Amino acid sequence: MKKMVKEILFVVVFGVSFAFLFSLNVNAYIDPSVMTYAIQAVAGIVIAVGAVIGIYFRKAKKKISKKLGIDENKNKEIETDEIVVKNDKK
Repeated sequence: MKKMVKEILFVVVFGVSFAFLFSLNVNAYIDPSVMTYAIQAVAGIVIAVGAVIGIYFRKAKKKISKKLGIDENKNKEIETDEIVVKNDKK
């Protein structure tokens, strides 16, 4: 595991160093709508990651509860499916 972290760190440091060493100065105009797209992309990524984390958290919680014998529904009241209709017309 440590070896993998070191390799990832090396790739990140190498990539950032490479980008700074071989970057060029560019004069460009960034349209305000570009920032809107960037915000939407970041928000989409955050929402997707949150959904994935939530799904896996529920799966892990369900497995742990099953192994420990914990029943979340043991104290819940269950309603019957009976429908009572009163006809007061005489």
